[in-house]
Amino acid sequence: MSKVISGFSKRSKQEKINWLAENYFEKNAHIVQILQQYWNSDEKLQQLHDDFIENTLSNFYMPFGVAPNFLINNETYAIPMVIEESSVVAAAALVAKYWSTRGGFKTTVLGTTKIGQVHFMFEGDKEDLSNYFTKNKAKLIAATASITANMEKRGGGILDLQLVDKTDKLANYYQLHVTFETKDSMGANFINSCLEAIANAFRNDQIEIVMSILSNFVPGCLVRAEVSCPIADLGGENPQKFAEKFHQAVQIAQIEPYRAVTHNKGIMNGVDAVVLATGNDFRAVEAGAHAYASKDGSYKSLSHCTITNGIFKFWLDIPLALGTVGGLTSLHPMAKLSLEMLQKPSANRLMEILAAAGLAQNFAALRALTTKGIQHGHMKMHLQNILNQLGANAQEKEKITTYFDGKTVTHAAVVSKFEEIK
Repeated sequence: MSKVISGFSKRSKQEKINWLAENYFEKNAHIVQILQQYWNSDEKLQQLHDDFIENTLSNFYMPFGVAPNFLINNETYAIPMVIEESSVVAAAALVAKYWSTRGGFKTTVLGTTKIGQVHFMFEGDKEDLSNYFTKNKAKLIAATASITANMEKRGGGILDLQLVDKTDKLANYYQLHVTFETKDSMGANFINSCLEAIANAFRNDQIEIVMSILSNFVPGCLVRAEVSCPIADLGGENPQKFAEKFHQAVQIAQIEPYRAVTHNKGIMNGVDAVVLATGNDFRAVEAGAHAYASKDGSYKSLSHCTITNGIFKFWLDIPLALGTVGGLTSLHPMAKLSLEMLQKPSANRLMEILAAAGLAQNFAALRALTTKGIQHGHMKMHLQNILNQLGANAQEKEKITTYFDGKTVTHAAVVSKFEEIK
């Protein structure tokens, strides 16, 4: 029987669920029960969530946690984080407290510009195209006047418009490369609307517009977060040895892509968790960050470390295109709550907060890797997840948690202890 369906989006939520249950689940009762138990009892709030995307069936919950004690530019923050990985929030909170007594995080926004492009084909004379662009450049920008008016009032708008020849890469291929400032808005819809207006004003019989779209590669929208202190203040049994091993670990991530990918994934554990909590686009942030890590021709660490004249310094440069107004940031109640928790930051301040969260997460991972090993803390946090999977009751959880205090946690060891108690 064919499972192809027409008009699915026009069906009611219950009709969609029933169709899925009949076609994709052998025992269809459980799908209805599972989906409905995650519906919000507040019908108005549920309708708000239903309207975020098409074909909504239910809500997929993720833990919403907080990492306190982040001292950033001498101001203390409790940072909201949405993530399912067990050790991330604990690690961020631990490192935030650690650096709060060593000067905290220093952050600087290095740039805030974003890019959009009109991609087009032109087979004629290059000089003719250049003359046509020069003659019409002012007209192209003027074509966006109705779109940019409000943005310009806030200090944003179009900063530059250039014709770029890419025919050495692809025959007859050119771009209109447009630079934007979008202030506290992430600006995707604004940029794309401007680009389409420019494309319509630019096209003629010889110019074939292929597409007009913003870029999520935003090397001009860059933020730096750093921590530093005398090596002696790092603490531990041998702070000099720790600093040296830490430095070596960062150097390895600079030259070994296999390590760099996992290294940067750890950074994004912290960044993405705050991106999600504030209703921003984590896919765009991820894509832009990894592209930036490859900007020199090979994939490298986003973070850096130096040991100079007895001073340990660890810092991160990362491109972050974020918004604190518009989109989900203004619609999702939890996103609004997160921004309120962060003292209603500007987009620039949010960039700084996210960079600090990413650096904290990276520091936590590297400290674990170069000392006790990454699994020591991770599996300790993961213990409760394993016990929940096994269906352990409260008494069994207490016994097993006590047993593993100070011991290495592995899945097999937990299962063995659970069966022994049973």
